[in-house]
This record gives sequence, C-alpha cells and structure tokens, in this order.
Amino acid sequence: MVSAGAWAALALSLRLAAVTTAVLFLLGTPLAWWLARTRSRRLKGVIAAVVALPLVLPPTVIGFYLLLVLGPHGPVGWLTQQLGWGLLPFSFSGLVVGSVIFSLPFLVQPLQNAFEAMGDRPLEVAATLRAGPWDRFFTVAVPLARPGFLTAGVLSFAHTMGEFGVVLMIGGNIPGKTRVASVQLYEFVEAMEYGEAHRLALILVLFSFVVLVLLNFFGQGKR
Repeated sequence: MVSAGAWAALALSLRLAAVTTAVLFLLGTPLAWWLARTRSRRLKGVIAAVVALPLVLPPTVIGFYLLLVLGPHGPVGWLTQQLGWGLLPFSFSGLVVGSVIFSLPFLVQPLQNAFEAMGDRPLEVAATLRAGPWDRFFTVAVPLARPGFLTAGVLSFAHTMGEFGVVLMIGGNIPGKTRVASVQLYEFVEAMEYGEAHRLALILVLFSFVVLVLLNFFGQGKR
C-alpha cells in the first residue's frame, strides 16, 4: 500500500505539473508563434537556442543559477522582497518558476513545429476575407495546430512530473510544501525503504507509459 507521504508527494507533483503547464501555455504560445513567423533568421536562431538550453544543461546548473537570481541577493529576490512577496526559493511558487524554465522547450518546440507545418496559405486566405490578426490566430492557426497543442501539453505535464534536479535545488525537500514525487522516491531509497520506493516508482512508470500512449495517439491523429 502506498504511504500517505507518497500520495501527498504525488498530489503536489500533479498540482505543480498542472500549474506549470498552464503558465507555459500563456508564455510559450506567443513565443512559439513568433519563432514560427519571424523573418529574422539571426534573432530566431538566438532565441531558439535560449529556449532549448534546458535540453542540454544539467538541471543542477539551472537550479543553481535560479537560486542566485531568486535568492535574497539576486535581482528577482530583491524585487519580490520589496513587493512584500518574500523569497521564492523553497516555496511552491519557486518550484513553478523553475519548472516553467526547465520545461519551456517541451512546449515551445512542438507548438513551433505545428505552426510552421500549417504554412502561410490558410492565413492568407483568412486575410482576404478581412480577418484581423487575432481572428486569424484563434480561428485559423489554433485549430490547425491542435495536435501540436495536445502534444505540447502532454509533454510539458509529463516532464514536470518527472523533474528532480531543478526542483530539489530550488525547492529543497520540505514535506507537503516542496517534496514532489521524484524527491520522495529519492528519500525512500536513501532511507532504504525499498518497498515504498518500488510502489511509488511503479506509479510513475505507469504514468509515463500512459503519456507515451497518448503521444502515439496524437501522432497518429496528425497523419
């Protein structure tokens, strides 16, 4: 039977993944649209490289620099203290910030590919019908890119669920506050509670399997 601590960690991971995915859609969708539509190849290359950095950087590197930026002596930390929000490290809000940065390419890249795949023709036709830029985006681009939105959402959610290095660096291991499922699994192994570790790991394996099935389903829907 899965312990109460494991269920609490899973619930926190699900909450973190849901909030992170929602924030990523708000921030990543316009970024993906710009990357797909911009004519500036040089600037596009630089921005695309920045977005993709979490794919190649060790998570601990990202977590370390986030601690510096969000900490009491960092620019963001100074600002949040001046605004009366306190410090973000070792809080759920800090986990969200770290997760958004670390999972950004998993949302932006599928959306960018979906926007690029639809081409210019549908938007040009909509423009001839006097559709404005916002109207063209929401009534033409978004429906055509729907498989990309689904893939991006599933990937972002799943990637956040499996995070370890970044969340441990920026959030620590506070039960009920920052101890997510991956950190709880590490805690079980460190305490040599292998039965608990097996049960939690099995849940995460099943979750990952369902994610892959969904991605395969969405991929078939594009054909």
